[in-house]
Amino acid sequence: MPDNGHIALLVAVSAAVTWALRVVPFAVLAPMRDSAVVRYLSVHMPVGVMVMLALYTLRGAPEHTGRQLIWLAVAVSVTVGLHLWRRHALASILAGTAVYVVLMSLCG
Repeated sequence: MPDNGHIALLVAVSAAVTWALRVVPFAVLAPMRDSAVVRYLSVHMPVGVMVMLALYTLRGAPEHTGRQLIWLAVAVSVTVGLHLWRRHALASILAGTAVYVVLMSLCG
């Protein structure tokens, strides 16, 4: 059975590692805030991520039946329309997913 000193040392080491892992990214990124590359990536990266998510989501579409493809098209349309209207990625993704799940559950 470990003694209290050993347990305290383990807790201290765990706390130090956790703190370091949370602080180091901010310390490393602080000097990069004025970088042109970081500015470019902050503008263009979200679009690339959304395109990759969409392609990953639609990769299995050829296996679906005609009705399932219609529900998929409706859900994608809702996602795109809501995103163009509100410019809120999380809301549009959640709404599109909800529409797809409801349509597939109710109408198969």
